[in-house]
Amino acid sequence: MIYLDNGATSFPKPKEMIEAMDACMLSYCGNPGRSGHDLSRRTGEEVYKTRKRLAGFFHISDPEQVIFTSNTTQALNMAIKGVLGRGDHVITTSMEHNSVLRPIRALAEQGVTYTIVPCERDGSLTLSRMEQAIRTNTKLMVCTQASNVTGTILPVKELSRLCRKNHILFLTDGAQGAGHLPMDARDFDMLAAPGHKGLLGPLGTGFLYVRKGVDIKPIMEGGTGTASKDIVQPRELPEGYEAGTINAPGIIGLGASLSFVEKIGMEAICGHQRELTQMLDCSLRNMKHVTVYGPCDCRKKVGIVTFNIEGYDCEETASLLNDEFGIAVRGGFHCAGLAHKTIGTWDTGAVRMSVGIYNTKRQMEIAADAINKLAKRR
Repeated sequence: MIYLDNGATSFPKPKEMIEAMDACMLSYCGNPGRSGHDLSRRTGEEVYKTRKRLAGFFHISDPEQVIFTSNTTQALNMAIKGVLGRGDHVITTSMEHNSVLRPIRALAEQGVTYTIVPCERDGSLTLSRMEQAIRTNTKLMVCTQASNVTGTILPVKELSRLCRKNHILFLTDGAQGAGHLPMDARDFDMLAAPGHKGLLGPLGTGFLYVRKGVDIKPIMEGGTGTASKDIVQPRELPEGYEAGTINAPGIIGLGASLSFVEKIGMEAICGHQRELTQMLDCSLRNMKHVTVYGPCDCRKKVGIVTFNIEGYDCEETASLLNDEFGIAVRGGFHCAGLAHKTIGTWDTGAVRMSVGIYNTKRQMEIAADAINKLAKRR
């Protein structure tokens, strides 16, 4: 199998991650922060190591600003619902994942207003449009670092500066950026990111970074291992926002995966993935009956190539690539309907191929050849 669905989750996973999770579940794996015995303390120490490692990787000054979540969706919901209330206005873009758009739409029922700024056909964003959308009651701006549909990189640093100039909070969705692009959390007020994609960690892991001074209310109440006599949810980071038992084995595995990513280095990862993306993108753009979406310049996107073959339904293309050629891709609307409307695939959907660090040049050649054969067969 040639795996080209890294935009959904990375595969394979580093053996170091599997070994770390096995060691946890076989040797200690107590409930961190809930007991004082050796197994609980050991688990808590290992979880903190991952918290500290994430803080270092993303240039976060205090590990306590890292809140562990089960995925990016949970982190985005915590951030969006944690800062917005009746009378507030939020700005976002048409290239966002439903993990941004649906929480914002749900808040409209509670008196929050929103503006969705349209992006260009290739998924790029004009900064002036975001600035023009600002109102006197705008409290939050949310933008993905890179589109999960086209891979288009959006100008999050510039948007952050715009927000600070106008005293607006800025939240970045790092689902397709973390581990694929250099990222400094100090550029943002809040950052939501997965552990299981570019950071190569296990499914069911993610985190939310919250800048010091940003006040967010917890969206879930429960046990925290702290202030147990008080029936009011504590607001201290991170415990007050990690209600219930955390996924300790997964978090510990994420720490091992992150260590593996650090050893390779972001420069090497970015260079490798850009080279593979360029090969695949250029090959497909030169094929008859194949339409490629997103930027032509692969320096303007992460490792995603999205396309359609004339005469084929996108789900059919994905199925044929799997069944006949052993290539794993994703066809459909990628939980981002407005993004597909933006790029012109609202009625058809599209096929997404997303590369990772384990992919090779030879695999890109095989994938391109398979798509060419399907296009000729039409």
